Amino acid sequence: MPYLGNTAASRFVSNRAASVYSGDGSTVAFTLEQVVTQDEDILVSVDGVIQEPSVGYAVSSGTTLTFTAAPSTNSGNNIFVYYLASQAGTVGHPSTQGLTATTGTFTGNTTMAGTLGVTGASTLSSSLAMTSNDPTITMTDSSGTNDIVTLQSTSGALIVTARDGNANGEIIFKGDTGSAVTEHMRINNAGIITKPLQPAFLATKSGAQNNIGLNSVTQITFDGERFDQNGDFSSSTFTAPVTGKYQFNVVTTLANTDQDADYIEFKLVTSNVTYTNPIIDPAGFDIDLPFFTISTSYLVDMDANDTAKASLYQPNGAAQMDVRGGQSFFSGYLVA
Repeated sequence: MPYLGNTAASRFVSNRAASVYSGDGSTVAFTLEQVVTQDEDILVSVDGVIQEPSVGYAVSSGTTLTFTAAPSTNSGNNIFVYYLASQAGTVGHPSTQGLTATTGTFTGNTTMAGTLGVTGASTLSSSLAMTSNDPTITMTDSSGTNDIVTLQSTSGALIVTARDGNANGEIIFKGDTGSAVTEHMRINNAGIITKPLQPAFLATKSGAQNNIGLNSVTQITFDGERFDQNGDFSSSTFTAPVTGKYQFNVVTTLANTDQDADYIEFKLVTSNVTYTNPIIDPAGFDIDLPFFTISTSYLVDMDANDTAKASLYQPNGAAQMDVRGGQSFFSGYLVA
């Protein structure tokens, strides 16, 4: 009776049963028309004589038949190859029908004209190359509507877009600090950038530092910290964690400055340079100064592990000048 129903989607394609070739007296290698696994998978005849596998011939790469001696010249076909261990058939899959499989291995290049969807984990053992006018990578949650991150390259610029269903899309950069993965930088949905590990500190002074010595540079001591982001300030000294440009600000309140001193200098002493400010000439006042506050600011270059210290210098007069506690501060941060 006639066939009922739709035409079968898959079909078998027959393999070759035999191949024929013509010898020329010099050629020893011939290309087979289908892949074979070993020498015994084919029966080879030359001029009607059956050839012994692995003696009269061998098969390499699955498709190359190589004779030990070149077959003789013949005007017709004098080499016959019969495929003994061929597969029963191959399946030709229709191009418009979906393909579902639990596993798959591709040893060559694979081209997809549409969209590749991966629902599980994906591991790349080599580089990922994307070629288009605006290559884009989009990551989204399972619903496809809430958390979405897009990486796009446009005109040489990398555009990163993050958003969620609550309009709180933030871009967060994290890194391995050796003991844990921590946040290094965050850009919130208002465009505000915060860097929790960026070097920055504010040191405080709780008690007075009395009777500053004469004719030598005296370091101002700071025994407290309002904050020390990244932990670079210790023992009244800032140590640069990386090479860069650093901004320092110092507020120093002096007491009992001797009128007879020629001058008072403030010094920011770094490993590279000592920055000096002659701040006051007490001789210009009628009496010893009971209080005097000075503010200094410096943008300096530092190498990694260089140090910076706030200091004072008084060349003469009486060693009676004090640095007041609670009214003196030392701060700094990495600019670039």
